[in-house]
Amino acid sequence: MYDRLQLLANVRIKTDKLCFDFLRKFAAQNIHMFKEKIIIAVDGYSSTGKSSFAKAIAARLGYTYIDSGAIYRAITFFAIKNDLFKEGNVDEAALQKRLPTLSVSFSPPSSSAGSKVLADGVDVSREIRSLAVSEVVSPLSALPFVRNFVDGLLQKWGEQKGIVMDGRDIGTVVFPHAELKIFMTATPEVRAQRRYKELLGQGEHPSYEEILNNLQKRDDLDQRRSHAPLRCAPDAIVLDNSQLTPQEQMLWFEQMIAERWG
Repeated sequence: MYDRLQLLANVRIKTDKLCFDFLRKFAAQNIHMFKEKIIIAVDGYSSTGKSSFAKAIAARLGYTYIDSGAIYRAITFFAIKNDLFKEGNVDEAALQKRLPTLSVSFSPPSSSAGSKVLADGVDVSREIRSLAVSEVVSPLSALPFVRNFVDGLLQKWGEQKGIVMDGRDIGTVVFPHAELKIFMTATPEVRAQRRYKELLGQGEHPSYEEILNNLQKRDDLDQRRSHAPLRCAPDAIVLDNSQLTPQEQMLWFEQMIAERWG
């Protein structure tokens, strides 16, 4: 059965709605057997839908969702807003001095919207997703003192378990002993198209070529940084969602949980 689960991550499910509904109901029934509170680490490349997938997992299990990437973006926005970037490079000494004064938190999700990202109590959920932040978040995130600051926050939040956390190094550095690790990937072109549509939906006028170039640069920086580089943990399950819908990804997850913990 596990081999069939792996195929779901690489081949689109080709079945009629009746069959799909049957499989989903079967997985949903079995997932109720999953009682143990664990830490679920979701790592992977940018724009693979990690946040949406992790949020869906958390909602399905009644877990707390923590978006580590949003914290790095909030710090980046904080640096931009306070003129700590000079000619594209962050003033490391100034940022290191001011970083302890920054408070990053998440508001509780409401019925009409998900959690909001708060920087010093101000909602910056929209601002941190701008292209201006995307262009400089990777080099800033590679700074050891920044990663140590964020890791400390994440580890504190994860003490009670029952959390789903997504990022670049959750399963390799932040929670190397997480009970479940998922590594998400997709082709650069698919990821760029997803990001392009997201920005269009926010009323921006992005360039697809610029977005694709930005993603490829971020991939390179994330994988080459000396401190906590992006890599797939040896015990992670790889999910290539290039051709999968959100529904199909959740079916894959529910069946995998039923197989491993059922």
